[in-house]
Amino acid sequence: MHALLILDMQVGLVHGLDKPWRGEALLQTLNSLMDKARSAGAPIFLARHIGPVGSPIEPGSPLTMIVQELKLQGGEVVFEKRRPNAFAMTDLADNLRAHGATGVVITGMKTQYCVDSTCRAARDLGFDAVLIADGHSCSDTPVMKAQDIVAHHNATLDGPFCRLVRAEEWRF
Repeated sequence: MHALLILDMQVGLVHGLDKPWRGEALLQTLNSLMDKARSAGAPIFLARHIGPVGSPIEPGSPLTMIVQELKLQGGEVVFEKRRPNAFAMTDLADNLRAHGATGVVITGMKTQYCVDSTCRAARDLGFDAVLIADGHSCSDTPVMKAQDIVAHHNATLDGPFCRLVRAEEWRF
């Protein structure tokens, strides 16, 4: 069984100054994936990235809260992380195994940080890693447009680090 993992869909990243590319479409995709996961009885995990005390994303900051556009129903596991890799210094791997998950479907933000590092780590930890091609995003950087960052990571990660699947084609 695969669990759904949604990374850092929090107020400060989704509604901050640098809006994510295709942000509204991403929210719709994630809500659809959560519906599919619930229908299949697959667990849903949501990560919130927090920073040190005194930072804008310190523990308890409203900027770290999951955006209200995601339709949570109370059965999801929400956890905090402090590193880009959602497995680092968290109990995510143990929690996935405790829920019977042998695979993890990776979505959320930001493509070049948390999505990338979590994809790379998942397979190393023995999970079948699936990246939803249209289920992650980021914002433009001074060097590259977000659309190109997403395309680059989809191409780079597919194969060595994960299986790339479009949201409409994924079945839990």
